[in-house]
Amino acid sequence: MAIDLEFYSPVHQIKNKLFDEQGLTVFIKRDDLIDPIISGNKWRKLKYPLNHAQAINKKHLVTFGGAYSNHLLATASAAAKFGFKATGIVRGEPVNNDSLFLCRLHGMNLLFTDRESYRDKPALFKKHFADDPDTIFIDEGGASPEGAKGCAEIIDELPETYDHIFCACGTGTTAAGIINGLNNHGLSTQFNAVPVLKNGGFIRDEINKFLIHPSNFDLHTGYHFGGYGKTEKRLIEFIKQFVAQTGILIDPVYTGKMLYAIYDLAAKAYFKPGSRILAIHSGGIWGVLGMKDRF
Repeated sequence: MAIDLEFYSPVHQIKNKLFDEQGLTVFIKRDDLIDPIISGNKWRKLKYPLNHAQAINKKHLVTFGGAYSNHLLATASAAAKFGFKATGIVRGEPVNNDSLFLCRLHGMNLLFTDRESYRDKPALFKKHFADDPDTIFIDEGGASPEGAKGCAEIIDELPETYDHIFCACGTGTTAAGIINGLNNHGLSTQFNAVPVLKNGGFIRDEINKFLIHPSNFDLHTGYHFGGYGKTEKRLIEFIKQFVAQTGILIDPVYTGKMLYAIYDLAAKAYFKPGSRILAIHSGGIWGVLGMKDRF
């Protein structure tokens, strides 16, 4: 039986005086509502790898992430939901935090490793699980062609067309999937990637790895706020104001940076008046737990 879920991911309009002044209509696709924990692109990137694991009778998911990884938590929850065993190989020294507590609560075994060893994930997998035929490798963040395939389905679900689509980028998998989805439907929508890492220009190559056909897209590299997991006061203030005004919870690692980019570009008259813009809420709201002291 294929692993699938009925889920709810509506599109809501974001009202703001700035958008009215610029003649823009801005929407957000609420992938954060798919599941309380396996939300957003995490569910989409796990869907096909989990189906593959089930099809080849692998019962043990082995994956990777940092100490506050939303992917680790989503994998732990998915494993519990669908009857898999799960191991998370965690970058860095052993720690306890809210995210890892939830991973353990869902039954995930955690293995901590030094940052140098972590760079070679296939070698780590082989070191710990070469003799275990029950295991299957899932890359950090769910990065894979199968992950991109799941993310392409975002476009299948859209009730309307848009001039621009924005998405935050960590591995580039979600972005590649969305671009593939746009191409599948023959849409001319301009895709906008917002890397959350410093010097994020490399994301272009990561996205291209998972594209079915070469495509043009825009890369906005100026909204990393210091790098992955880094913030600045203006980002935190924006998130606090956005959540208070919309009731939509966003995080400082991914979706907060992407939405800040849209508001900032709108203020700079980047978009043509009349443009319809869609932001992808890629979930990951549990990441805010690791940054409570910033608020």
